[in-house]
Amino acid sequence: VNPSCRPSHSPTPGPMLTKPSLSPELYSDTCRSTSSMQGFSELARERSKTVTSFYNQSAIDISAEKASVRLTLATLLYSGKSPDGHHILSSAKYLHKELPVRIAHRIKGFRSLPFIIGCNPTILQVHELYIRAYHMLSDFPQIEDQDVEARFCKLVQQLLDDHKDVVTMLAQGFKECRKHMTDEAVLRSFLDSTLCSRLGIRMLATHHLALHEDNPDFVGIICRRLSPKKIIEKWVDFARRLCEHQYGNSPRVRINGHVAARFPFIPLPLDYILPELLKNAMRATMESHLNTPYNVPDVIITIANNDIDFVIRISDRGGGIPHNIVDKVMDYHFSTAEESAQDPRMSSLFDNITNSGNQSNPMHGFGFGLPTSRAYAEYLGGSLSIQSMQGIGTDVYLRLRHIDGKGESFRV
Repeated sequence: VNPSCRPSHSPTPGPMLTKPSLSPELYSDTCRSTSSMQGFSELARERSKTVTSFYNQSAIDISAEKASVRLTLATLLYSGKSPDGHHILSSAKYLHKELPVRIAHRIKGFRSLPFIIGCNPTILQVHELYIRAYHMLSDFPQIEDQDVEARFCKLVQQLLDDHKDVVTMLAQGFKECRKHMTDEAVLRSFLDSTLCSRLGIRMLATHHLALHEDNPDFVGIICRRLSPKKIIEKWVDFARRLCEHQYGNSPRVRINGHVAARFPFIPLPLDYILPELLKNAMRATMESHLNTPYNVPDVIITIANNDIDFVIRISDRGGGIPHNIVDKVMDYHFSTAEESAQDPRMSSLFDNITNSGNQSNPMHGFGFGLPTSRAYAEYLGGSLSIQSMQGIGTDVYLRLRHIDGKGESFRV
């Protein structure tokens, strides 16, 4: 050993082993040394976090470069069930591989937002929810048996619950930073992609969980013989109760057209869209007849079914949409409830209801209802369009492609 490296105060046998007292200078040096070591430990921890974050970031980047594998609902409908539950394992393996890719795409979308918007606390909270979901799914082990699949189902359900308020949070976040928005096209593209991806993920996840249920009328979340009339009636009752609570009365609703039609379809997207359209029609009707609230015109719903798609038309006599906003009703708006209330027609148009699972909750003043419904309809291979006669009323056309109709089925 190099003598110069030996301790200057080597202990000697006997009584001299007692702890020597330190001079103020030595004590100060020791404190500085201890402080230096603590600082080094903190620096090491920070560097460790940075390295971990880098590799986590790298994993997300790699996943974001992969293409998502979108399935047709016809594939899900006719894939069949195996007595040994192999179809459930196959579904779980697909989700385990696919969901991190789709979530990584959305994380990439959040990073592409303008800095001032991406830093909004509410939007940042949603961003962090997606990052957390990505790592929880990526860290989950390979699914090779039913026990692991059962644990995977619990994780999927937990993530569905964690993300149930994402639409409301996005609406709130964009409302908070709306003054910083300059490029509406970028925001529309981001919201369309994020909301439609969320719908697709929820449909696939809910479908997998529903495969465990033994319901002869359903394959997962796909109803074998969905009746548009019945699902419309369910949401008519809901919207009328909401309207009666607000105005003391509600318009009657008449349903005509192909009322006996039945075909395979998913109730879930209709459960998002129909409450919004019906509530808008009823509120417009009541707002335009405030002087005669117990003598208001009916809302008329027409169902048209064919080999390629089906159409639901909702016609109201609520006075129509003013010319100066008719071109904007399908855009995302971030107005407050107070601002909307300045114009009853704006209020009836832009207030909305969003659906999380089977429960619908009012979300006033965010202006997400119609544009979100439009995005969902387009995601499902259809469209949502409006024809308005100012002074008379409005016709809304919801067109959705059949799962097993002529032509290519849409993918989720």
